[in-house]
Amino acid sequence: MKLSELWLREWVNPTLDSNALVEQMTMFGLEVKSIEVVTREFTNVVIGRIVTCCHHPHDDKLWITKVDIKGPALLNIVCSAPNCRNDLRVAVDIVSTVLHDKHSQGKLCSYSELGITGIHQHIGIIELPIDAPIGCNLCDYLQLNDQIIDISVTPNRADCLGILGIAREVALINKLPLQQVLSKPVKPVITNRLPIYIDDTVACPRYLGRVVQNINASIITPLWIKEKLRRSSISLVNVVVDITNYILLEFGQPMHAFDMNSIHGGIIVRLAEQGEKLILLNGREVTLTSDTLIISDYSKILAIAGILGGMHSSISLTSRDIFLECAFFTPLAIIGRARRYSLHTEASLRYERGVDPELPHRVIERATELLLEICGGQPGPIINVTNFATLPKSTTVNLRRTKLFSLIGHIIPDKEIHDILVRIGCTINDTAYGWQILTPSWRFDLEIEENLIKEVVRIYGYHNIPNVPIRSDLLITDFMTYDKETVLPLERVKTLLVDRGYHEIITYSFINPKIQELLFPGQNMLLLPKPISPEMSAMRLSLLPGILSTILYNKNRQQENIRFFESGLCFIPDKTADQGIRQDLLLAGAITGLRFDEHWDLVPQPVDFYDVKGDIEAILQLTGKLVNFEFQAQTNTILHPGQSAAIYLHGEIIGWVGVIHPTLEEKLNLNLRTLVFEILWEKITERKVAKATSLSPFPTTCRDINIVVAENIRAIDIINQCKLIINNNLYSIKLLSVYKGIGISKDFKSLAIRFVLQNNRSTLKEKEIAAIISKCIAVLKQRFQASLRD
Repeated sequence: MKLSELWLREWVNPTLDSNALVEQMTMFGLEVKSIEVVTREFTNVVIGRIVTCCHHPHDDKLWITKVDIKGPALLNIVCSAPNCRNDLRVAVDIVSTVLHDKHSQGKLCSYSELGITGIHQHIGIIELPIDAPIGCNLCDYLQLNDQIIDISVTPNRADCLGILGIAREVALINKLPLQQVLSKPVKPVITNRLPIYIDDTVACPRYLGRVVQNINASIITPLWIKEKLRRSSISLVNVVVDITNYILLEFGQPMHAFDMNSIHGGIIVRLAEQGEKLILLNGREVTLTSDTLIISDYSKILAIAGILGGMHSSISLTSRDIFLECAFFTPLAIIGRARRYSLHTEASLRYERGVDPELPHRVIERATELLLEICGGQPGPIINVTNFATLPKSTTVNLRRTKLFSLIGHIIPDKEIHDILVRIGCTINDTAYGWQILTPSWRFDLEIEENLIKEVVRIYGYHNIPNVPIRSDLLITDFMTYDKETVLPLERVKTLLVDRGYHEIITYSFINPKIQELLFPGQNMLLLPKPISPEMSAMRLSLLPGILSTILYNKNRQQENIRFFESGLCFIPDKTADQGIRQDLLLAGAITGLRFDEHWDLVPQPVDFYDVKGDIEAILQLTGKLVNFEFQAQTNTILHPGQSAAIYLHGEIIGWVGVIHPTLEEKLNLNLRTLVFEILWEKITERKVAKATSLSPFPTTCRDINIVVAENIRAIDIINQCKLIINNNLYSIKLLSVYKGIGISKDFKSLAIRFVLQNNRSTLKEKEIAAIISKCIAVLKQRFQASLRD
C-alpha cells in the first residue's frame, strides 16, 4: 500500500524524521518496500493570478500576460499555453526567461515541467483553485515536501490497508494518541429510504446504505483529495468516486456509490444465477457463476459484491441522486471471484483479507460528511441491515503469564503487558493465571494465545529481550546410549536420490482443493478458513499434488527429462488422532522423459515402471531389510491399473508406485508419461545393522531352471518358497526373464530363475546340487502346479 507521509502524520506525528520512521515501521512488522519523493526539488515557484491576458501582436500563438504575485509590480510574462486566461490562479517561476525569442519576466509552469506526474490535467499550464493564496510558495501550498511510503502488508494484517490501521501501529509503537478523524453524525433532512434485502446473510452479515439527493456531481474534485489519491496511485474518476476512494484509503473500508435513477425498487444482496451477465465499469461483459455474490435491484444486477460495480448504475457528471453502500462481506464470499473474472481491485484486495465489521457505520457517516461539504445535497437516514448471528464477533483469548514467559525466555512486568494489550485495543480482565482478553474487532489475526504472545513481544521489542546462553543439564538418558545405526536418516536417502539424478523440491503445504479432489475423489480434506488464495486453500493429503504441479510447471518451460523428490508432512483428517488431524511424514518422487540424456551412442528409451521401482529398491536396500518388502499389483485411483503396485511391509501397505493414470494425466495437462512413488517414511526408518561375516572359501555353483506357471502366480512367491527350501546353501536367487507367447498356453507364463549355491563348510557336490534343485521343482509343482518348460 502506498501512502503520503504527511497524510499519515495528520493522524499520528512521532518526533522522528522520515528515515527513522520507516526504519521503525519495518522493524515492528510493517515492511517498507520503498520511499520516493513526490516531485523533484524546485525553488522560486509561487502562486500568481493572471490579471490581463491578450494575444501577442506579432504571434497569435503567444499570450502576453500581467501576473500578480503580491510583489511590488505586476510581472510581464509571455505564455504559449492554450488554457491561459484572465483571473486564472497559476504556478509562476519568477526567474526571467526567453520564450520564442520573446523576453519574459517569468514562466507559467505546467505540472510536467515541475516533475509532478499523475495529475489528470495534462495540457497547458497548472490551473489552481480560485482560493489559492497569491504569492504563496507552490511547494508549501501543494505540500510537495512529502514522501510516498510503499508498505508491503502481510495477508494477516488487512487492518493496515488504510491510513487508520497504519496510524494505529505507529501510535502503538511510539505510545502516542491517535488523532482520529471524528465525524459528527449527519442529520437526515429527507426521509427517502431504499428497502434492502440480504438473501445470503453468511456471505453478507451487514449492509448499510444511504440516499443522498440533489448533489452536484460535476464539481471538480478538491486539490487536497486529488493529491492524496495521486500519491497513493489511485486514478481520478469524478468527485463522488474520488470521495469513496479517499474513504477507502483513509479507513481501509471499501464502499460504492450507485446512481439512484438506475435502481429499480430496492437493493438485494444475493448469489448470482448461473450464466447471468453484467457489464462492468471497465466496459467488459462478464458471465457470472452461481457462487458469485452480487448486488442487484428488483430487475437487474448492479455490481459484483466487494469487487466492482456495473456500468449501468455508475455515477456520472449528471448524476443528481445517489445511493451510498458500505457493507461487510466475508472473505470466503469474495476470495477467488476477482481472479476468476480477471479483476484485481482495491476493494477485492481488502475484502479478501477481511475488513472491520464494526466500521461501516462510521465510514458511511464520514463519506456523507465529505460529500455534503464538497457536492452539497440532502442526506437521508442510514439504512442498517445486520444479521448479528452471522456477524463476526471479537475473540476471547486467555493469556497465561507462564506460557508467555516460557516461550520468550524473559519476564516482562505485568503492568507493561497490560499497557501493551490496552494500546493494541484489547479489553482486559485480570485473572489468577494471567489475563482474559477480548480482541479488537479489526484484529482478526489475534485468535489464539500464541498470537497474543507474538504481539506482546513485537511491541515490547525483540531488542529488549537479552541474549542469554542456553542452559543445559547433562543427564544420562536413553539417548546417550542410542544406537544411531538402527535408524535410517532421511538425509541419507536424499543423498541417494540426488546421486540417482533426482532434484529435491519443496512445495507448499497449502494446495488447490480442486487438484486434490481430482487425485483423491471423495476424501475429506482440511480447508483453511482464511486462505492466501483459492489455489492455496486446502492442506495437502499427499505430496503428489505439489510434485505433479511442479512437473507441469517445468514441462510448460520445455523441460521433459525430470526427476523430482520431496519429503514433508501431510495432514489427514482422522477422528482417532489428536485434535482429529494425523500428520504423516511422507517421501515421494516422480520421473518423466528419457532414461538417459540423448547421446549418439545410446538409443533413446523412455522411463518405465522398473526405473522408479529400482530407485525405491535402492532406498529400501538402505534399511538392510529389502527382502521384507513386497511389491504387489493393486489398483489405485491415481495410477495406471496395469502399471502400478502397492509396497507392503509385513502385510501392511506403506507406499505406492506406478504410472499416472492416463485419464488423470489428460486432466492435469501433463501429456507426458509420468511415474510416481510415495512412501510413509516412519515405516522404513528402522535399519538392520549389518553384521560382519567371513567369506566362504568354497566356490559358488550356478543353476538355471525354466518353469511354467499360471499367469496370476507371483514370481516373488516362487522365489520366497525356493529360499525356504535351499536355506543355508543359497548364495543368491533372481528372476532372469518372464515369457508369454508362442509355445506357452494361454493364461500361463514362463519364468527363468537362476540359483547361485554355496556352502560355507565344503564344496557342494553335483549330487547335492541336483538334490537341492529337484526338491525345489517338486515343491513348486505341489504348491503352484508348476511344470518344467520343454
